[in-house]
Amino acid sequence: METITLTKKEYGRLLKKALSYDYLRGLMAGDVFASPPVKNVKKVIKEFAIAGKYNQKFLKSLEKGLKRSNYFDNKNPAASSRFSPAR
Repeated sequence: METITLTKKEYGRLLKKALSYDYLRGLMAGDVFASPPVKNVKKVIKEFAIAGKYNQKFLKSLEKGLKRSNYFDNKNPAASSRFSPAR
């Protein structure tokens, strides 16, 4: 067995990288690319607004982006989720 000597600063840097890697690996273990269950733009924006963490400029930008998306049902605001009954 060989001994390696690290400075406390270098050890801290390597530990931070290792913990970050483990955190990201844990996130990626889940279904990161799953579609959100809600297809209604207004409901999504409402939930973001309720959270109280986002300013109006962000909410407007988010709404604009969601309205451009093919995933969200902008023509049928009553569509609340991808689990709605088939027509």
